[in-house]
Amino acid sequence: MRDYEELTAFLGEWGRFQRLVFFLLSASIIPNGFNGMSAVFLAGIPEHRCAVPPGANLSDEWRNASIPLELRGGLTEPSRCRRYRLDALVNLSALGLRPGIDVQLAELEQEPCLDGWEYSRDVYLSTIVTEWNLVCEDDWKVPLTTSLFFVGVLIGSFISGQLSDRFGRKSILFLTMAVQTGFSFLQIFSNSWEMFTVLFLIVGMGQISNYVVAFILGTEILGKSVRIIFSTLGVCIFFAIGYMLLPLFAYFIRDWRMLLLALTLPGLLCVPLWWIIPESPRWLISQGRYKEAEVIIRKAAKINNTPAPAVLFDATEMQDSKPQQQQKAILLDLFRTRNIATITIMSLLLWFFTSVGYFGLSLSTPNLHGDAYINCFLSAVIEVPAYIIAWLLLRSLPRRYSISSTLVLGGGVVLFIKLVPTDLNVLSVCLVMLGKFGITAAFSMLYVYNVELYPTLVRNMAVGATSTASRLGSIIAPYFVYLGAYDRYLPYILMGSLTVLIGILTLFLPESYGSALPESFEQMLKVKCFRNGQQTTGTRNSKESPKTLTTPF
Repeated sequence: MRDYEELTAFLGEWGRFQRLVFFLLSASIIPNGFNGMSAVFLAGIPEHRCAVPPGANLSDEWRNASIPLELRGGLTEPSRCRRYRLDALVNLSALGLRPGIDVQLAELEQEPCLDGWEYSRDVYLSTIVTEWNLVCEDDWKVPLTTSLFFVGVLIGSFISGQLSDRFGRKSILFLTMAVQTGFSFLQIFSNSWEMFTVLFLIVGMGQISNYVVAFILGTEILGKSVRIIFSTLGVCIFFAIGYMLLPLFAYFIRDWRMLLLALTLPGLLCVPLWWIIPESPRWLISQGRYKEAEVIIRKAAKINNTPAPAVLFDATEMQDSKPQQQQKAILLDLFRTRNIATITIMSLLLWFFTSVGYFGLSLSTPNLHGDAYINCFLSAVIEVPAYIIAWLLLRSLPRRYSISSTLVLGGGVVLFIKLVPTDLNVLSVCLVMLGKFGITAAFSMLYVYNVELYPTLVRNMAVGATSTASRLGSIIAPYFVYLGAYDRYLPYILMGSLTVLIGILTLFLPESYGSALPESFEQMLKVKCFRNGQQTTGTRNSKESPKTLTTPF
């Protein structure tokens, strides 16, 4: 059987068909940018203090002194979760005594916020925190909300990878889009935190899952040179566009229900894409569905105004490939040999720790010095140059060194935050953004690296499995941010150390730069090597004659 890229070479690299697939699949990623980080504002925690009932018989002086002061972040501020006993304050107010003069406040008994809380509306009008009082004794529910969203993404990544390998890229792509949009809309009508969280988990099942399937669909349809652009400057930048629009929407719509509605509606614009985006011919061929693949390829030739060969698949080729089409991949195929198992395990660790760093820094933006909306916008904007750098690195440098260097950069600068004086908070923000730059660049290159390592039969499963490891990292990332309540620098020390460590480990992975996408397990083995010097013919050939990645741009 001829190689797929040889079979479709007559289509060219950058015809009208390829441009259509490139931009439509990339645009379908924008809603992922909305939903992926929406918890930053939906679950934003405003300044709060214990409420004092309006009917309480207190003088203005005692009402202002009803909240004890506590040391927080090096500053003395009103307590968020305690107040002086209200009945004692009422008696002292009735006696005409004055706080701090006639009565020492430190000697008064305290009690929890029995009458609820008063929330500042300077940053948010309402969030799920103010809606259901997710503060003080219930503050653990805030990171859990975000973690359960990523649990849904974990489940969706795992299931969608196997389903799309079995039932096709296109159908699962649009199914996960529908899940994301439909259940996001239902969240608007949540009447409890439990209902919101369950729906949020289901939204997560459709969120990054359609990102993964769209990525695979694009890389399988597009040619090698355009594939690199698609995986970095395509889907990644369109994700960043959605991420950048999130703080813009949130700034002007500060009620969480209306914000959620505004973030849900763009998903409906993806419905007409069903009649435009094709199924992956690579996948159809791997399933033995040659007639359907031929229809798509000939349609692409027509769109590109390119004459197609009279015969695309002859009987001999279809007969030769018949044993392959009977193969059904299972998860254990990712561990079928020592070589493949080693690559898979190291890839899982790489994705896990990179995800912890990426989502930990992204979710911590409201905790940085300055305006939460500006910090979130900067966190999104910094991804654009990161993707551009990643694209340039993928074009000209080996994968291992590119990923390793950006991870060490991202983790290293984050470790320096502890050394920044407290009066130079702007420098801390800059270091966080530089760390986000490095980790984001590495994250975007991981997808390309994974696609190049695995054959068509299990490629989507492999990306789904490593994406599953990534989701495990994202699940615990909110708790890294939560640790900041106990020590401001602890999250950055942990994230920075883990990122540098995994950057060093990346150097022990095999190199795929300059090799064609493997179509079978046999071809996959030709591009793998161990560090002990074992090397295959395919790898040697690729090193002797490295291919320069060029693009039509």
